[in-house]
Amino acid sequence: MSSLSERLTRGAASSPSQVDHARRLVADWQLLADLAFADLTLWVPLADGAWWCVAQVRPLTAPTSRPEDLVGSEVTGDVAEPFRTAHRDGRPVTEGEPDWTGQAPRRREVIPVRHDGVVVAVLAKDTNLAVTRSPSTLELTYLDIAADLCLMVSAGTFPPQKLQDAEMSPRVGDGLVRLDSSGRATYASPNALSAYRRIGAPGDVVGADLAELTRTAAADRVAGEAAAAVVAAAVAGRFPDPVDVEGPTATMLLRALPLQAPGGEAGALVLVRDVTDVRRRDRALLTKDATIREIHHRVKNNLQTVAALLRLQARRMTEPAARAALEESVRRVASIAVVHETLAGSREDVVDVDDVLDQVLPMLGDLTSVGPAARTRRNGTFGELPAAAATPLVLAVTELLHNAAEHAFPEGEPGVIELVAERDGDDLVVRVRDDGRGLPEGFDPAGSDGLGLQIVRTLVVSELGGELTMGAPEGRAGTEAVLTLRGAGLPRR
Repeated sequence: MSSLSERLTRGAASSPSQVDHARRLVADWQLLADLAFADLTLWVPLADGAWWCVAQVRPLTAPTSRPEDLVGSEVTGDVAEPFRTAHRDGRPVTEGEPDWTGQAPRRREVIPVRHDGVVVAVLAKDTNLAVTRSPSTLELTYLDIAADLCLMVSAGTFPPQKLQDAEMSPRVGDGLVRLDSSGRATYASPNALSAYRRIGAPGDVVGADLAELTRTAAADRVAGEAAAAVVAAAVAGRFPDPVDVEGPTATMLLRALPLQAPGGEAGALVLVRDVTDVRRRDRALLTKDATIREIHHRVKNNLQTVAALLRLQARRMTEPAARAALEESVRRVASIAVVHETLAGSREDVVDVDDVLDQVLPMLGDLTSVGPAARTRRNGTFGELPAAAATPLVLAVTELLHNAAEHAFPEGEPGVIELVAERDGDDLVVRVRDDGRGLPEGFDPAGSDGLGLQIVRTLVVSELGGELTMGAPEGRAGTEAVLTLRGAGLPRR
């Protein structure tokens, strides 16, 4: 199935700004469906005269009248006549007789979707007529607000210019307050009353100046002023961003929208939601994240201290072999420290391996000791890996690079060491190749007693579950070591 933007661009008139407007409407139309107790579908005209459904939403407050999926369907002829009329005349069209063809009788209203004075699509609102009961005050308020919002859609003043986060926005059922043109509450749903009571709002909500009531309920004066400003902005006709209102024992998310339907009474709609538990979890996650990053930072500092102590000890050694062993240990510890340094600055438990290697490679000063012309270059990208895989991989790669620098070239002979990363689906293939003198006759990497290769085999096979092979590069002189890491659990692009 194509994306909404791709479906919209198939319409007869679909400039980027028109597509953007339709996308914002779809991002925020669950609110309208819930208030209207109706299914909503968005239709665009095609070049051949047909109408194509590009999006659909069902209400959470009432039974659906359209259980079938309409996205991608086309209508023509008499069925499309209300669409053509609404699109041509730029006014809402209500069908006279109910539609009895579905599982439940329904009545359809077609609303033009206007943007910058041009009707870019039509919104079909299908109401289930099988639900027959005397509407409550809450339901009547919902329907009244829905009617105003539909007129604003027709006039081009809804949705707001800024795309809303539908996941965080309060739902209609979470709590609703209607305000008049002076900002006083004329109706508050039971859930809204509960939310205000939990944050410690003094007095009654209905009849109160909601901006002032919200300001006094906030535990923090600055946050209270900000929440009051949000309510006042909506009454003045603007679309402010949602804001948290934190009371002494609870936290409420508040979103305010202007209600300024042509010919209707001006006012505002305020949606509220008790998010106390959500915010507590957010704070707990932030604390946990900060703790983990602090641990990585301290581990990095400790590893750097260990490396510094080993370096000092190496300088005091008179035996060349012992000094070389300590210097190799310094390099290995420093490589692990770089991984933890990367994790300390990340909010996820993943490592950008390319970034780590770009920091590690300059630290391999031993590579230049084999000759002034020896060079190392890197091709391809490793991408992101979980921290548990990144550390052994970086260590294995640095060991192979150091091995190549130490053994590939006779002293003083120039050469090139190449590090290549290749992705093959979920597999990662790493090649370390050089153009040096090649492997000795009869050399068996599996039976080698060299510490570097033993470390690489242990890391690749035991830690990463991968494979290590060594041989001559195809069609050229030198040596090539190949690390193959398989499985979707390792790579993260």
